[in-house]
Amino acid sequence: CCNTIREKVNDTKRHGQGMENTKDMKKDVLITIKGTQKIGNEKDVIEMVTTGRFYRKNQMYYISYEETEATGYEGCRTTLKVGPKDKVTMTRFGTSRSQLIVENGIRHQCQYDTGYGAMTIGVMGNHFDSDLSDRGGNLSFGYTLDIEATVASENTVTITLKEILAQ
Repeated sequence: CCNTIREKVNDTKRHGQGMENTKDMKKDVLITIKGTQKIGNEKDVIEMVTTGRFYRKNQMYYISYEETEATGYEGCRTTLKVGPKDKVTMTRFGTSRSQLIVENGIRHQCQYDTGYGAMTIGVMGNHFDSDLSDRGGNLSFGYTLDIEATVASENTVTITLKEILAQ
């Protein structure tokens, strides 16, 4: 699916993941997502609040939620695998299937389904920050997308997770 092309870039600050223990964990969470896409001088911001699942398996965190009409991917489920280290793997299942690997300082070539067909794009991670723990937390990452080595967009994603407590 994705090929890795290692490129040297400046390392940015990041926080380690706060694994509470080695036992797997799963819980319902309130997910707040803010995505920013910049193409040339135009900037588009999408904000979404939804519920989903947050779990830890094999020492990595996963965030899973249903997409909505607001994102343009209604009918799809997106799962983010956080880790190891400065890496987020976004996998979309459903009517539009895609996988993007965002790894700080490394360029990956990934398949991306536009809804009109699949294409190969370059994904270069340029920012990663996480304070996720078993109680939730924040995840922020940035990346550029390129098509045939020409930058198509600059993107940032910020995700906040809050545990939904039983009443």
